[in-house]
Amino acid sequence: MEYVAAKSSMCRQCGRYFPPFAPKAGLKLHVKEEAPAPENPSIRHKLEDFWKRQRTLIIECFECQRKQQVCSTATSTICPGCSAHVDLRDYRIDGSFSRTIRTRGDVHLTAKGDLSSTSVICRSALIEGKLRGNLHCDDTATINFSGRIPGRLTARHIVVERKANIHCFRRVRVSSIEIKGAMSGEIIAQTIVTIHKKGSLEGNVTAKAITVEKGGIFSGQLVIGQADLTQGELLPERKPAAASTAEPDISGAAPQPLPAT
Repeated sequence: MEYVAAKSSMCRQCGRYFPPFAPKAGLKLHVKEEAPAPENPSIRHKLEDFWKRQRTLIIECFECQRKQQVCSTATSTICPGCSAHVDLRDYRIDGSFSRTIRTRGDVHLTAKGDLSSTSVICRSALIEGKLRGNLHCDDTATINFSGRIPGRLTARHIVVERKANIHCFRRVRVSSIEIKGAMSGEIIAQTIVTIHKKGSLEGNVTAKAITVEKGGIFSGQLVIGQADLTQGELLPERKPAAASTAEPDISGAAPQPLPAT
């Protein structure tokens, strides 16, 4: 005797499985047909298609600057142009780290981290610990710690968070920068410098535009215009000392006619 809803049973003599209730003769089994895809896909289907398309990234070779499309889960690739190795890994630094980093991935320096590499090149960076070396970000560098940055800092966009208080010893070159906390140093921005409410900036700024919200503080020299000028190029041009009176050049004078005899 078997349970009515049972779908299979085991023979007590040979140990094989078999269906306890065989279909009656002449009974047709109907297979459930899959419903056709709707002509107008729902929002869920649209999101699934969107995420499928986002599974690839466009990266650039460090050596020949050739761009290629790679899978977002890849950790490295080879440039089809120059066969150079391209690192795609993300780095999370929780302790002391002194090796050079060159990746198209992201770098996260935690509050317990100490990054003393001479050169760090990455896509984006989140800095919450001590940064002693040079940092270059192709995209955004977010700074959220208090301390000094002795190395060079370059990025497309920099965000100084509200709790940050940094002092940059070297010139900071960016496309745009947002200051929500406190910062001191020289900034050269290609587009705009934005100082938010309760943010403060002390130092020289060369940019195409600057915005200081109500409650923000800016103290220093400001140059609005060409963002590629350096401080040395902004000095007034000295006129050269007056040259001594030049002797007349007779080498090119026309020859005088000889007197007639």
